[in-house]
Amino acid sequence: MKMVSLANELSSTTYPGRGIVIGRSKDGKKAVTAYFIMGRSENSRNRVFVEDGEGIRTQAFDPSKLEDPSLIIYAPVRVLGNKTIVTNGDQTDTIYELMDKQQTFEQALRTREFEPDAPNYTPRISGIMHIEKGDYNYAMSILKSNNGNPDACNRYTFAYSNPIPGEGHFIHTYMGDGNPLPSFEGEPTWVEIDGDIDSFTEMVWSNLNEDNKVSLFVRFIDIETGKYETRIVNKNKCNC
Repeated sequence: MKMVSLANELSSTTYPGRGIVIGRSKDGKKAVTAYFIMGRSENSRNRVFVEDGEGIRTQAFDPSKLEDPSLIIYAPVRVLGNKTIVTNGDQTDTIYELMDKQQTFEQALRTREFEPDAPNYTPRISGIMHIEKGDYNYAMSILKSNNGNPDACNRYTFAYSNPIPGEGHFIHTYMGDGNPLPSFEGEPTWVEIDGDIDSFTEMVWSNLNEDNKVSLFVRFIDIETGKYETRIVNKNKCNC
């Protein structure tokens, strides 16, 4: 696998859907994650990210236009002790609750499948970052239909120990636009991580398709202390 520019990867498609990036800053001091959502329908675009404790949740920008909240209103990010959970759906809560009961990331996700949104059967993508006393590792998961067949769920987990400075991985729900939308294929893409939190946030946001991008969350976590900085960008501007 060849490491690629995250900017080029983001700008090369109009609709990667929802995406998770996890990696390590170039100076080696920060654990890095980003989560973005995109939308083609009015219901999907009618959202913003808002802070919720140590994590975030999605919220309707205009509550009067909210149609079906089941797959679009959820907590994408939650923190459990020294673990940061990032996902594209309510499996965030599943991972949080079952890991709190001493189950593993993979065990928690075995209780879930892809989203029931035929004909797309949107994959559930998840990530977990574990930071403890200067040690850092992360894992990413995708649960998807069996090549578009909803009778079977294919489950893949990718684990990364001692991440290399300036490197990360990017996983997203769709390979691009289409009808039905084609599910992500293969391993998470090996991408370059560069810049401080503000330049990284700007790079991700500016390379997402202008028509379809909705919201972006970025967090840099100090690997030694666990302290973090967060940035949230919403296309819909609100006083949330």
